[in-house]
Amino acid sequence: MPAAPTHLRSYPRFRPELKPAPFLPMSRREMEQLGWDTCDIILITGDAYIDHPSFGMALVGRLLEAQGFRVGIISQPDWQSAEPFRALGRPNLYFGVTAGNMDSMINRYTADRKPRSEDAYTPHGAPNKRPDRTLTVYAHRAREAFPGVPIVIGSIEASLRRIAHFDYWSDTVRRSVLLDSKADILLFGNAERALLELSHRLAEGESVKAIRDLRGTAFVAPSGWKPADDWREVDSTRVDTPGKVEPHPDPYEMKEKEPQACGTAQGNSQDAPQPVRIISREERLAQQAEVRARSVVRLPSFETVKEDEVAYAHASRVFHLESNPGNARAMVQAHGERDIWLNPPPIPLAMEEMDHVYDLPYARAPHPAYGDAKIPAWDMIRFSVNIMRGCFGGCTFCSITEHEGRIIQSRSEPSILREIELIRDKTKGFTGTISDLGGPTANMYRLGCKDPSIEQSCRRLSCVYPTICSNLNTDHGKLVQLYRRARAIKGVKKILVSSGLRYDLAVRSPEYVKELATHHVGGLLKIAPEHSEEGPLSKMMKPGMGSYYKFKELFDKYSKEAGKEQYLIPYFIAAHPGTTDEDMVNLAIWLKQNDFRLDQVQSFLPTPLAMATAMYHTRKNPLRKIARDSETVETPRTAKIRRFHKALLRYHDPNNWETLREGLRRIGRAELIGNGPQHLVPRSDTPAMVTRRVRGAETPPLKTLAKRFGQKKLRPGAAIQRKRTP
Repeated sequence: MPAAPTHLRSYPRFRPELKPAPFLPMSRREMEQLGWDTCDIILITGDAYIDHPSFGMALVGRLLEAQGFRVGIISQPDWQSAEPFRALGRPNLYFGVTAGNMDSMINRYTADRKPRSEDAYTPHGAPNKRPDRTLTVYAHRAREAFPGVPIVIGSIEASLRRIAHFDYWSDTVRRSVLLDSKADILLFGNAERALLELSHRLAEGESVKAIRDLRGTAFVAPSGWKPADDWREVDSTRVDTPGKVEPHPDPYEMKEKEPQACGTAQGNSQDAPQPVRIISREERLAQQAEVRARSVVRLPSFETVKEDEVAYAHASRVFHLESNPGNARAMVQAHGERDIWLNPPPIPLAMEEMDHVYDLPYARAPHPAYGDAKIPAWDMIRFSVNIMRGCFGGCTFCSITEHEGRIIQSRSEPSILREIELIRDKTKGFTGTISDLGGPTANMYRLGCKDPSIEQSCRRLSCVYPTICSNLNTDHGKLVQLYRRARAIKGVKKILVSSGLRYDLAVRSPEYVKELATHHVGGLLKIAPEHSEEGPLSKMMKPGMGSYYKFKELFDKYSKEAGKEQYLIPYFIAAHPGTTDEDMVNLAIWLKQNDFRLDQVQSFLPTPLAMATAMYHTRKNPLRKIARDSETVETPRTAKIRRFHKALLRYHDPNNWETLREGLRRIGRAELIGNGPQHLVPRSDTPAMVTRRVRGAETPPLKTLAKRFGQKKLRPGAAIQRKRTP
């Protein structure tokens, strides 16, 4: 078990007299108004500065401010020269550089590699306010502006690119962003612990080059460097195939120590047997933890994984196996003559620490410099409350695992209720509705392993796939209680749940589904089956449709009992690794049989470091042991096939009919072309086929239905189930 971490509030304040600023300053004038001549730390971000805990730079900035550091923010600087990076002067300690709340390439480009028309984190949604590979560009400009100032990089772009990774936009394996950015240190994950210790140690005069022992950090080291001589290097092929897999310890096992073999240099067959000592579970686990704590796993080098796809898949598997903070080892990967060293992941925050982070004095508004400009991301979350972080689902296409981890970190109920009251009292435009009470997953609040010792030793990639772990606490009682107390707050008319719902967990608690359907759905509820077929679902680590049907049955039942007309909004992914043409055709047939018409759809987008991305790049399955003759994962890669798969999700759209007819003929499914109810696509684009009618009236589009139920917009991939005509 890792040593107990330093509590976030245990550090002495760097400047005891420092008081919270109305907003963290973005100009010299604001610094002067605060009486500052310099900033201790300057944060550079690719997002607009919105002083709210849902935005990374605000959360980090306020946390550092609470420690007594003067923090300034440079938001979306013009990167064409170094001058905008000098706006607040030279920082006393370091530049903290981030691309923003999203990886910049995902922010700027679609799954078809086309530029997006809107940037939700920019005033007026204006595009092109940040460069490609923002983190690298900003770090270079900050170094140019003030040579010698330490550069600390972080955020999700740093997390997802901390080692060699496949980059979808260049279609190549790129080296660690640490080398491209030339930063001094990288902070990955939710980095509050590393950030505070790093800042205080730098403030005490320690060199950033000497700080090599912080969990949740990565840095460049000379080839073969180790923290001490007694550290043991383990080749990754001993952790996973082709070597023997190291079994993780059973915390309940009481195993006798093996006696000394006869005939060795220490003894022979005439020697008396040595006494056997039985050690306790706690002692044995402590010994194993001590060995692991001084071990580093060497991954295949950048040069190897760039050229060898099997080695890349193997590295991806080992990387994810070493992700539990309770037993993860350090990892190292050679890049030429240098090593990228990754310390183990950060220890999750305790509930009291989560409360501290979210209870800081945020202004809960965009910086006044933006005036009345609309910022889409702010409009989306201004009346929402984040109640937890992390996700133990382990979906292979999702980046939450790589960034926030699998251990759920929850806020206390009083902290959450205080934030709702703050929204009621201080957030402009509040009319009584909390738009979302959730997090990365709506219903994982305060869920986790029943036994801390099992959690510390577990190396499963998911707590809920292929089945829900028997050691997982699935009791939704605390969440139900939170919902009831939240909606009882004076001035609050409605509490909605808009975060993604894990329905295979929800069916374990019918009381929760009843509470949700009766009080917390605004007509439409988002869920994510992602597919109907076992092939792609097994590569996503998602449950089968049986869980969906169970949840739908409960949801419909309790909606009816509440006298409400409510619909599920399922999301589906086209062209995910492991998806065949036949899988997508079967999904389209399922959609038609269940009378679903998707309004918008999404294609799989390979994000750096995700396991599904490793499948896409290597055609291997890192969910299992990797070998050159192991399972091949067929993956839709060409634009033509991806376009066909995407069109199948919108089989009803006349704009897709020609693509569908050509594709169905190509794969030998021409029997699905025709004008009957059993067909997917008509033979010709006749006007009669273009307009679909139910009971003599045209079916309203999804946007109309969304408006009817008070929803502003729906995420791409949304669908709604139409009622059938009797």
